[in-house]
Amino acid sequence: MARRPLGRSLDPSAVRVALVAPHARADRLFKSIAVAAGSVIVIAIVLIAIFLLVRAVPSLRANHANFFTSAEFDTADDEKLAFGIRDLFMVTVLSSISALVLAVPIAVGIAVFLTQYAPARLSRPFGAIIDLLAAVPSIVFGLWGIFVLAPRLEPIAAFLNRNLGWIFLFREGNVSLAGGGTIFTAGIVLSVMILPIVTSVSREVFRQTPRIHMEAAQALGATKWEVVRMTVLPYGRSGVIAASMLGLGRALGETVAVLIILRAAARPGDWSLFDGGYTFASKIASAASEFSEPLPTGAYISAGFALFVLTFVVNAAARAIAGGKVNA
Repeated sequence: MARRPLGRSLDPSAVRVALVAPHARADRLFKSIAVAAGSVIVIAIVLIAIFLLVRAVPSLRANHANFFTSAEFDTADDEKLAFGIRDLFMVTVLSSISALVLAVPIAVGIAVFLTQYAPARLSRPFGAIIDLLAAVPSIVFGLWGIFVLAPRLEPIAAFLNRNLGWIFLFREGNVSLAGGGTIFTAGIVLSVMILPIVTSVSREVFRQTPRIHMEAAQALGATKWEVVRMTVLPYGRSGVIAASMLGLGRALGETVAVLIILRAAARPGDWSLFDGGYTFASKIASAASEFSEPLPTGAYISAGFALFVLTFVVNAAARAIAGGKVNA
């Protein structure tokens, strides 16, 4: 009796199923783990928002001032709570935006230099030094800002106030320039603090620029700067925006350094860089000893909820802008 070849006795479809089935199970398992990990973040954010809102509502109901437009923040008497976020919002936004305006151009310039101009033996150690700035504690930046930087900024602040005082940003503020405890000083210190974040992300994005794009530009006779301008910067635009928003998030939530630098103001601010006052985060940190009674605590939680919403809105807007740039 003739034997059938062994290979013909195997069903190809059965072999395919036998080989694919373990991989399909592994893919489903990995997908489940990834979905669970992503869901944890979403659930945590939602729970934080619910917690803040629930704890803030009783104090908001007992508030005797307009929460959005009042500059008063008095929680000494439970029966006469009067608190608003106008000045907190102003100081937070001014200090964070001024930090962003100063830090982003410098960070992008450093990232371009490290990825396109610097030799490898210089790029690596120089990049590591920039990254190490992120390891410096906030309190060190705060002490450096108020004791070292502020006295050296006083002549610059006086010059700007004297010559550009007709612009609202540089008009006389509600604290003395001599002490240096102004939004102007805080913004510069914050710019140094967010510099390593923006630089690191921008550097990694610029390194991902397709080599073929750069070589094509060079083949057309483009100079080094033209290559950077036509290929590197457009390719990394969305990454730079994302890096900027990461830095802005750090600036919005910075607490200790801002608390050390900014001086308490005797009168409400007026959107000047030479104002003093509190940011959302520094105001909450300065009153930690008052967190024993529900209503005063709820007032500060209300400020924290406002900061939470502000940060969320800023990041959502940046996400939309970066997505639009990529699609364009």
